[in-house]
Amino acid sequence: MSLKEKLENISKESGSKMPDEVKAKMKQQIEELKSTGIIANSLGVGAKMPEFELPNAEGEMVSSADLLKNGNLVLTFFRGVW
Repeated sequence: MSLKEKLENISKESGSKMPDEVKAKMKQQIEELKSTGIIANSLGVGAKMPEFELPNAEGEMVSSADLLKNGNLVLTFFRGVW
């Protein structure tokens, strides 16, 4: 099974457990985001991400170029406190 198929299955499974009002609110929020033009300003599939520099857990600045010297780079984004 491909990753795409696995993700589709997870989406279907979680959607079946979600109340309709939650699904409707999520759909509304997605449409609001789309209306801001965010998609036009986002990287597309296969696009190369620009180099960047961010603080690590110790507050030290780390560049993507330095990290890529060690191999592939995976980014995760933590939204913070809900």
